[in-house]
Amino acid sequence: MNARAMRRVAAVLVALAVAGCGADGGRASGGAADGRGVGAVTVFAAASLTESFGRIAKDFEAANPGSTVTLNVAGSSALANQINQGAPADVFASAAPANMATVSEAGNADGTPSIFARNQFVIAVPRGNPEGIKGLADLGKPGVKVALCAKQVPCGAAARTALDSAGITLTPATLEQDVKGALAKVKLGEVDAAVVYRTDAQAASADVTGVEFPESARAVNDYLIVALKDAPNPTAARAFVAYVRSASAQAVLVEAGFQAP
Repeated sequence: MNARAMRRVAAVLVALAVAGCGADGGRASGGAADGRGVGAVTVFAAASLTESFGRIAKDFEAANPGSTVTLNVAGSSALANQINQGAPADVFASAAPANMATVSEAGNADGTPSIFARNQFVIAVPRGNPEGIKGLADLGKPGVKVALCAKQVPCGAAARTALDSAGITLTPATLEQDVKGALAKVKLGEVDAAVVYRTDAQAASADVTGVEFPESARAVNDYLIVALKDAPNPTAARAFVAYVRSASAQAVLVEAGFQAP
C-alpha cells in the first residue's frame, strides 16, 4: 500500500468523525441507489453554507429520486486539508478562492472551480444591540468583546481586510475556527459582537441583529464549487455541482442572503 493509499484510509476515519451525519455504513458514495437517481454524493461545504446547502441537498434528492446527499460542513481551510489528505468526498464548496486553490494546486479538483455565490459581512450583535454598535469603529472601543474567525479561515481573513481598510486595530476576545463558532459566542452572550457573514446573521435573526457597515464592500467573499478528481461517485459529483448552479438552487442561495455570482 503506497503512502497516498495509507493517507486515504486514515482520512476516512477523520472525515466520518467530522461529518457526523448519521449515514449508515452501507450508504457510501458510488453507483445508483436502487437503480434510480445518480446515487450517493458526499459534499464538503463551508460552514456558512449549512442552512442553504441543507435545503439544496433535500431539493437535489427530490429531483433525483433514490439519491442521497451527505454534507460535511466545517471551515473551508479544514475541509481543504482533509481533501488533500485523501478524505473521500465528491464535491468541495469553499467560502473563498484561497482554500479552493490549495485543493486545485494539489491536483485534487476535477476541472476548473466555478463561482456560484458571493457573501458580504455584517456585525452580529445580540437582539436589541445593548452596546449600541453602529459600525466597525465601535468594535475597537474599550470593554467591547469581539469574536472573529481565525485568520486562516475565509471569514477571518475577510474580517481583517475590512478592519484594516477602516484603520481599526482590535484584540479579539476569541478566535473561532468557523463562522458558526463566532456567531455562537454572540448568541451565548459571551461577546458583544462578531464579524460574520450576512447569511449567518440572517439565519440566526431570532437571536442576533446584523449591523451593516460600508467597509464590508471591500471584503466580499467568492464561493467556489468543484467536483473532486478522486470522487467516489463522479456522476453524482458532476450532477450536484450542476444543480447548485441551477436557477432553483440559486434562488435558495439568494433567499438566504447570498449574492448572485
